[in-house]
Amino acid sequence: MHEDLITIGELAARTRLSLKALRFYGNRGLLPPARVDPRTGFRRYGQAQVERAHRIALLRATGMPLARIAAVLDSNGEESVRLLDTYWREQESAHASRRDAVGYARGVLTGRSSTMYEIAERDVPEQKVLFTQRHVTAADLPGFLAEASDLLFSHLRQAGACLSGPLFAVYHGLVSEDSDGPVEVCAPTQNAVGPAGRIGVRIEPAHREAYTALAKRHEVYPAMAAAHDAVGAWLAEHGYARSASNREVYYPNWANAEPGEQVVDVAVPFRPGSGV
Repeated sequence: MHEDLITIGELAARTRLSLKALRFYGNRGLLPPARVDPRTGFRRYGQAQVERAHRIALLRATGMPLARIAAVLDSNGEESVRLLDTYWREQESAHASRRDAVGYARGVLTGRSSTMYEIAERDVPEQKVLFTQRHVTAADLPGFLAEASDLLFSHLRQAGACLSGPLFAVYHGLVSEDSDGPVEVCAPTQNAVGPAGRIGVRIEPAHREAYTALAKRHEVYPAMAAAHDAVGAWLAEHGYARSASNREVYYPNWANAEPGEQVVDVAVPFRPGSGV
């Protein structure tokens, strides 16, 4: 018997969620029906699912993605609060970073020179790198960087090799919400390592580059995009010509740094000349 089950319409009335939203949450595994009639397809829900639906709506109001909501709801009390706090700290950091990007954009639009980014120069020697490449948009970029790094590190370990310099990503095209690169993640090594599957091996030429160092709080897309633009503008102001694609050079503390710690350099190789 299922006297304690309610219909999807009753669940909608109790939670003020639309039928469309409830079906969507169910199809995503976040709020699956307690029972589906095999003949009619009617969905029935348990009483405890009313509270779960309330909590889904509450967390969605914070902007939390569905996958992270599932992790919060499937955790115990203290752990669920920790996950929520972690998410909100990330959002606050991202908001602060976007504020910086807006400040930079405001200076560009008004024609004022921005002093937000301190640009320096350095020489980079020739190095052999393992690399893997993919077309990705801004939304998919963090996942690809993590996946590519794991793939390259795994290949190095299997070959008994090690890094000879910091991991870096080369942006052969613009990455944004609408543009998909491509992006090439590179792992320098001096050891004898061959290509395998999606991993290639090439020589990165020696070059001189302009760069700016960014803190952990600036790792979100808007701030990174502004930094790339700022380095390019600096090259133009100094009459330098871009000689290779933009890149990001990641410090070893990238994954666990505090918000104010420097974790990445945005760099652009150049040669003397006019235009970029």
